[in-house]
Amino acid sequence: MKIIDLSMPLDNKTPAYPGDERIHIEDIARVEQDGYSKKNISCNTHCGTHIDAPIHMVVGGKNLDQFALDHFMGEVVLIDVRKKAITKDCLKDKKINSNSVVLFLTGQSDNCYKEYYQGTKYIPEDVAQDLVKLKIKAIGVDALSPDTDPYPIHKILLPKNILIIENLMNLKELIGKESTIHFFPLKITQGDGSPCRAIAFVK
Repeated sequence: MKIIDLSMPLDNKTPAYPGDERIHIEDIARVEQDGYSKKNISCNTHCGTHIDAPIHMVVGGKNLDQFALDHFMGEVVLIDVRKKAITKDCLKDKKINSNSVVLFLTGQSDNCYKEYYQGTKYIPEDVAQDLVKLKIKAIGVDALSPDTDPYPIHKILLPKNILIIENLMNLKELIGKESTIHFFPLKITQGDGSPCRAIAFVK
């Protein structure tokens, strides 16, 4: 079994959603002068590779701590849209069920330290509606978001308790392979979102 890290590194170069404060990591103790090392990390709950909970955009929606742990893992359904538009046809001939986590490989993460916000492919509403009918666990994108203001995809998926994983990386390594994804959040009480360490286990 091979393990693939799908997570974005967290450092002072980590891109933030436009308008959000960037993550800040600061040394507050060094071994050389203090005898130990320690860092302060300042960030919001939606930095780096992270999960959006329903409460992020749904009044009265679930927090992350209201989901069973097995909701943060599932069978990967990879949809490669690097050279085509995201349409309903992308879902054809895919084995998608209630244990599926559907990941969209757009290639956007290749530019995460350069032009990450330009040319993003967003998920159309009819595709999101079809995913709701299939009762999947989550979707994931290798980009900052599956949509943009006024965030229709968030508002279609989250009320149905379909989680959203943003800022994934290395999805190319899953092409043509059977794999499962684990994306456990920090145990934040009433979390509207959380950074996560997303990893894939390739069978």
